[in-house]
Amino acid sequence: MQNNKQMIRIKLRGFDHRLVDQAAADIIEAVKRSGTCAVGPLPLPTWIEKFSVNRSPHKDKKSAEQFELRTHKRLIDILNPNADTMDALKKVNLPSGVEIAVSV
Repeated sequence: MQNNKQMIRIKLRGFDHRLVDQAAADIIEAVKRSGTCAVGPLPLPTWIEKFSVNRSPHKDKKSAEQFELRTHKRLIDILNPNADTMDALKKVNLPSGVEIAVSV
């Protein structure tokens, strides 16, 4: 049995979960068209960053506004990629607002 398994790991991050899911679906579709197996998209924990800001610097010190920033993440693994898979990944059109990190 051969033990030369290769894998490409793609991490997607974005503030809008619909854009991240759409980008993941586009990547999965492109990989399946090239005839390669893909695992995912696996949802990773959402990172929530919360901010509290005073409404006024002089008056009503106890009054504050609260904001939060949610970062949604997805993970896709591509098993045994070939040249067609790499070409298909290069041609995928990703929406703006989605960050992609590819590791081999």
